[in-house]
Amino acid sequence: MQYISTRDTGATPASFTDILLGGLAPDGGLYLPVEYPQLTDATLTHWRQVLNTEGYHALAAEVLQLFVDDIPAEDLKAITARAYSYPKFASEDIVPVTELEPGLLIGHLSEGPTAAFKDMAMQLLGELFEYELARRGEHLTIVGATSGDTGSSAEYAMRGRAGIKVFMLTPAGRMTPFQQAQMFGLDDENIVNIALDGVFDDCQDVVKAISADAAFKSEHRIGAVNSINWARLMAQVVYYVSSWIRATETNDQKVSFCVPTGNFGDICAGHIARQMGLPIDRLIVATNENDVLDEFFRTGDYRVRSSSDTYETSSPSMDISRASNFERFVFDLLGRDAERTADLFGIKVRQGGFSLRDDPAFADAADRYGFASGKSTHADRVATIREVNEKLGVLLDPHTADGVKVARSLAPEIDTPIICLETALPVKFAETIAEATGSEPEIPARFEGIMEAERHVLDLPNDTEAVKALIRERA
Repeated sequence: MQYISTRDTGATPASFTDILLGGLAPDGGLYLPVEYPQLTDATLTHWRQVLNTEGYHALAAEVLQLFVDDIPAEDLKAITARAYSYPKFASEDIVPVTELEPGLLIGHLSEGPTAAFKDMAMQLLGELFEYELARRGEHLTIVGATSGDTGSSAEYAMRGRAGIKVFMLTPAGRMTPFQQAQMFGLDDENIVNIALDGVFDDCQDVVKAISADAAFKSEHRIGAVNSINWARLMAQVVYYVSSWIRATETNDQKVSFCVPTGNFGDICAGHIARQMGLPIDRLIVATNENDVLDEFFRTGDYRVRSSSDTYETSSPSMDISRASNFERFVFDLLGRDAERTADLFGIKVRQGGFSLRDDPAFADAADRYGFASGKSTHADRVATIREVNEKLGVLLDPHTADGVKVARSLAPEIDTPIICLETALPVKFAETIAEATGSEPEIPARFEGIMEAERHVLDLPNDTEAVKALIRERA
């Protein structure tokens, strides 16, 4: 399997292990396979048997082999077995699927070490990085940005690993106390937490600026764990497959997915799975008040917001107004026109956005790619958390509540069961849970004492050069 950039107009395709360690392509684009592997009925039947008899890690190895041909199959099996194990994940199923109410299911992605769906990709990424770095005799400096859960998932996946140093940028004061405690409580020598004076988009812009500095990137061996890294999306494709299998009995049954998203990474993996031929009916984008993606799928207008116009909400991991992975979908939407994609995301986005309202490709997007969308507000998520808890005895985190609200609103238009992908456990958002239910969520035993740990974090201005100076000093 070879990979190209979304802005690539003729460069030589790259192998998986080459793009694994680099993240962003040299031209500023994002990597995608030259073509998506196509699933047959026989493959789906085989995968169903593998999941049911050998488990999630074995299914993951099967899926990864479609995308990775420069790591031996036996090594991939060992890697996925280490990444997806019990009790590292709190459930032996790794990703259980349960019914919330008739026609609406929950895909539980928060059973991992940091209780967030990001663990699903990060645990694999940590294993892949360590494996490939050892094979090459190299080291890697990871520079990432987080709006809440990516940072802790990455740090727990990378802590203590040989040849890896992590610099993680967070928006100062914009994460919940539990999220801050998870990250800033780590005292591993290879982990450096940075509180940047800005919002998540500012953190993401700094990471992109560092990756775009070819000389600096080469000198310090800069890599990425944010969802711009293809390996994360590849890992996420696996739980679309496993969730479909757990929700169906035969290969002709379709399901829809509703995905709370801000950066378009989680649902982009669903788009890839659907393009491969996984029986997915609709892909529902659920946003919060930062509704850039919902606006696009309703109107064709992609209007990025400034930092000052990005709302601080009670579902903070979705407080994003420039969705990095959206470029991957638009690349496919426009018939993989790299030159046009480069213009839209390399130029137009910096000028405030673009419109595909009158483009024939946008008119065909819903039918061809299955997308629908909706928006949820603070009042919506609080009401959903309260009602689901009181009537169904299930406690949702605010992001998953956004997904459930949007899924319910669109359900009358959709003929297939909807699986809402869970984002995190409620314990990470105690203040909103208390507002909705009158009491804070219980802290799972595995997180006892986390709030009392000493904090380790450095405050920096919203300045790329200041971050570079710290990397030079500490890498």
